[in-house]
Amino acid sequence: MRAALLHEPGGVPVVGSWADPGPAPGRTLVRVRAAPVVPLDVLAGSGTSYFGRPATPYVPGVQGVGVVEHSTAYDGGARVWFATAAGMAPGDGALAGLCSVADDDVVLLPGADAVTDAALAALGLSAVAAWACLAWRAGLRPGERVVVLGAGGAVGQAGVHAARALGAARVVAVCRPGPSAERAREAGADAVVGADGTDGLTEAVRDAAGGPVDVVLDPVFGPVAEAVSLALGDHGRLVNLGGAAGDRATFSSAALRSRSVSLIGHTNNALTVTQRADALQAVARLAADGAMAVAHRTLPLDEVGHAWSETGAGRAAPRLVLLP
Repeated sequence: MRAALLHEPGGVPVVGSWADPGPAPGRTLVRVRAAPVVPLDVLAGSGTSYFGRPATPYVPGVQGVGVVEHSTAYDGGARVWFATAAGMAPGDGALAGLCSVADDDVVLLPGADAVTDAALAALGLSAVAAWACLAWRAGLRPGERVVVLGAGGAVGQAGVHAARALGAARVVAVCRPGPSAERAREAGADAVVGADGTDGLTEAVRDAAGGPVDVVLDPVFGPVAEAVSLALGDHGRLVNLGGAAGDRATFSSAALRSRSVSLIGHTNNALTVTQRADALQAVARLAADGAMAVAHRTLPLDEVGHAWSETGAGRAAPRLVLLP
């Protein structure tokens, strides 16, 4: 089969020939229809992350959408989303015509026929994270005010949609001006606050929210999270799931204590198989209703090198989805 192959850690994948995976106990063989290139792919393939140095060559791709080719757990032809540990553990990933996936890492997608494979692949784990953070970690309640940081990115766009679906009274997007702001508006944000710097950011966010903020979805951390945390009201919650703007932030003890603010961390790796499936299916249902989407662009598998380089440089917006 044709597959994207990473030959050296830190390199760029190229398309080549690779042996077809075969049936195996406890595994489902998926015919891949769409697979995004995401920052986790590049991180896992770097050889310098906490995952360690991957054995090469291997097929990257930590997630995808396809149909069941062979399985003892699922019906043949069933449409599924799936996850892999490519680059993080031995084995191949989604950027190929066929992918062998552990049965537990396969999620059926009933009721999402109206959504394209690429659209579902673009949502994937980013939308799972946004949904888990708001619905479960923050316990978002109808009528609350939500601020989404990095709202022009995939997690941010999904977060704006998720906050809307969960009944937020007002959703404020914080992101860079320009295309990022446009994507946040298209996702349904009530207001967009530019984040070129942090001067006046606390007041701008509070004004845009129409009062104290209840929940902050934070995939960026750093100085932006510091400033926006000061807009939280009593019992406000900031849920962090990334550090795009920096790995460290400083918070005011007095501000945290005086308003009983909660700082909460999230990683999808802590989700159970059932939780991940529940989140993915909730997201897919919203997408089928036109209430959840991430801006994306499709490319043929032959352009994997371009997609990989753009993602690694932080320029892959909208999200790049390959069609094997």
